[in-house]
Amino acid sequence: MLQTLGAVLLEKDKAEQHLIRSGLSYTILRPGGLKSEPATGNGVLTEDPRVGGTIHRADVAALACRCLASARARNRVLSAIDRQMAYGGGDFEVVRAVIEKTGDPLQAVSQDAPSCFTAIISPADRVQVLAEALPYIQRFAGKTIVVKYGGAAMVKENLRDLVIRDIVFLATVGIKPVVVHGGGPEINSWLERLNIPVQFVGGLRVTDKITMEVVEMVLAGKVNKSIVQMINQAGGSAVGLCGRDGSIIEARPHKSAQLQPDIGFVGDIQSVNPKLIQSLLKEGHIPVLSSVASDENGQAYNINADTAAGELAAALDAEKLILLTDTPGILLDKDHPRSLIRKLDIYQARKLIAEGVVDGGMIPKVQCCVRALAQGVRAAHIVDGRQMHALLLEVLTDQGIGSMLVASELV
Repeated sequence: MLQTLGAVLLEKDKAEQHLIRSGLSYTILRPGGLKSEPATGNGVLTEDPRVGGTIHRADVAALACRCLASARARNRVLSAIDRQMAYGGGDFEVVRAVIEKTGDPLQAVSQDAPSCFTAIISPADRVQVLAEALPYIQRFAGKTIVVKYGGAAMVKENLRDLVIRDIVFLATVGIKPVVVHGGGPEINSWLERLNIPVQFVGGLRVTDKITMEVVEMVLAGKVNKSIVQMINQAGGSAVGLCGRDGSIIEARPHKSAQLQPDIGFVGDIQSVNPKLIQSLLKEGHIPVLSSVASDENGQAYNINADTAAGELAAALDAEKLILLTDTPGILLDKDHPRSLIRKLDIYQARKLIAEGVVDGGMIPKVQCCVRALAQGVRAAHIVDGRQMHALLLEVLTDQGIGSMLVASELV
């Protein structure tokens, strides 16, 4: 049975020749219709009533050509519009709009229209992908990687499933993942249900006594156990914890509390005791840690999940710290995803902050990475969690997909 490989055969050069060499069928797209043809190069343009709206040739052509230029991207994104063909699903207007906004067809597919594209990889392709990943698997086997899990990758169901599978994959091949998570949207949802005001001061959640109780209930309870269950269902062995368990994290009042006492129980990290985490890793488990901790008197505090992940990575002497975010990484121009800085060191990171290139919510993330590197973590990564299989692409490929920070460019 021929598989239908979706691609735009606009100029009929690179795209069509690739499809013919691959021995796959392809789909020709033009305003008004599409038609599946065997890989002979003799496609016929026809109207197809199952396609709704206007398909913009130039935009989708840019998508296809971009995919064909990269083997990794091709395997991931160059895919059949099977769902569009069979069910009339998908919306190229969405893809077009995101391409216009970001200039990045790959982001358009993975962020806004993943349901339109189902990657079709032959058995030979699958073997090739695994072979290319082998050096990285060998290099990082037995090493600890701390993943801060949050953003869209935690909220959108399709992305959530892929992240969980990536984590289980890493554990299966001998890498030791540790997951640290927040859960801001879930906290907000529960506060609203309980008619508790949601307030922020200077970017920090105002956390009075009753809000702290909800934060702990949601993070250490509902969100944490949900992640644990998903990992276990995917074949991993996850154990859910919070910073209070085994005194993993000892908290202290956030430094801003001196100037803004109304922020309540927002905390910084006083110290980290990694022994319980290390014991779980030794037994082959995947620790899942929520960023709730207590001080020496037992008072609970809400800790920023990025900060918790960075400090835990340092205490575990981790190989990598990976922050899943809703941005492509560190950008020279925040309005242009193609200005992504793929590698930088501590000095360059601090300079970008001083120059205002890194600003807003990206500042604490970069500072978190810098602190982890200064304490011995080998590499820190800021990765777009909206990309499909972002973790595997960052860890098991040469180029990666985000920004990698190292202590020195000599590394």
